[in-house]
Amino acid sequence: MVSKPLLLAWLASITAMVGSLFFSERMGFVPCTFCWYQRIVMYPLVLFLGMAFYRNDRDIYKYVLPMSVIGMLLSGYHYALQKLPSLQEFSTCTSGVPCSGQYINWFGFVTIPFLALIAFTFITAMMLMLWRRK
Repeated sequence: MVSKPLLLAWLASITAMVGSLFFSERMGFVPCTFCWYQRIVMYPLVLFLGMAFYRNDRDIYKYVLPMSVIGMLLSGYHYALQKLPSLQEFSTCTSGVPCSGQYINWFGFVTIPFLALIAFTFITAMMLMLWRRK
């Protein structure tokens, strides 16, 4: 029997990876330091969740959950750097593209880190569902 939370988490990770590659490779948006950190956490999730879905491994939450929570923290902080000017003085982005920069700002609040935050939060919720079903 197919695990819907596992499938949905995998699809969310694929969407996030393809979206980040679209923004950088197709749109020409240069990733900042925090964008790279978020990619470092998200990209392996595509592989882990894909293999877990193929094998119907419902214990994958043990490995994915810590990564998705770390991703939530990174993207949440990055989003705060963009939206709260008082935090920009604490930014670790000292060279290259500033982490406070906003390539997109749909509806006045949807930025690339916000999209990553949504993806990591959704994956975390799906992993919590798997855990609760155990």
